[in-house]
Amino acid sequence: MGQLDTSRVVGCELCTQDGGVLVVRTDKLRVIRALDDDHPAFYRVIWNDHVAEWTDLVPENRSHIMQAVAKVETVLREALSPTKVNLASLGNMVPHLHWHVIARFDWDARWPAPVWAPKQREVEGASQRLALPLAELDALVASALQAR
Repeated sequence: MGQLDTSRVVGCELCTQDGGVLVVRTDKLRVIRALDDDHPAFYRVIWNDHVAEWTDLVPENRSHIMQAVAKVETVLREALSPTKVNLASLGNMVPHLHWHVIARFDWDARWPAPVWAPKQREVEGASQRLALPLAELDALVASALQAR
């Protein structure tokens, strides 16, 4: 298997827009922070070229994207001490390879259910409950991804 389809696809939202607050972009991938009031530390690691599945990548690129996912998770764990970090790669709605990396807290609106489940409770000001401001968290994520 190789990289099957590396063109931009008309109608694919991850081909035509960043998909959130751009934290860092490299030649192969980008990391964004999703705008989610209930889950403010919700990041996506997005492969720049349009491929639908992780196995569409050559092994070197599979390793590259997973190293990026691990770096984002490490920053979230070290900076925020979340109750759990959720990792997911679904693509049912947007078939463009991307990984969700989401810091979860026992106080968040959907805990312990998935972030896509109905709310369990209302939580006001979730971003203010984090251990540091989102701009600082974004800077830590960017720094980790730019370090070799």
